[in-house]
Amino acid sequence: MDFRSDQAIYLQIADFIIEMILTGKWPEDEKIPSIRDLAVEIEVNPNTVMRTYNQLQADGIIYNRRGIGYFVGEQARENARAIKKQEFINSDLPRLFKTMHLIDLSLDDLELLYRQYSENSN
Repeated sequence: MDFRSDQAIYLQIADFIIEMILTGKWPEDEKIPSIRDLAVEIEVNPNTVMRTYNQLQADGIIYNRRGIGYFVGEQARENARAIKKQEFINSDLPRLFKTMHLIDLSLDDLELLYRQYSENSN
C-alpha cells in the first residue's frame, strides 16, 4: 500500500477497508485480516491498524468477536457509504466546485464527463 503524506496513515487504511467493503470484496459478516496480519501485509505498525479497527468499530463498519477476530458489520455498506458521502460533501466537493469555477466547467459538462466515466467503468 502506498501512503500519502496529506492524511494520517490509519485513515488511509480505513479508506482501503471501506473500499473493500463498498466494492463487495469483503461482504457482511466476513472475517477480515487480523491486526497483525494486516500490519504485516501493508507494512505498518500493528498499533496503527489497531487504531484503524477501533475507528471503524466506532463507526459501525466492523465488529469484534472476542477471541475470534474482526468481521464486517451487518450495516457496514450503508454506514461506510454515509461516511464517505459526508466526507465527499465536506471536503472534495468544495474543491471540485472551486476548480470548476476556475476553469469554467459547467454542470452540464461535468454531467457529460460523468456519464462517459460511468459507461467506461462498466
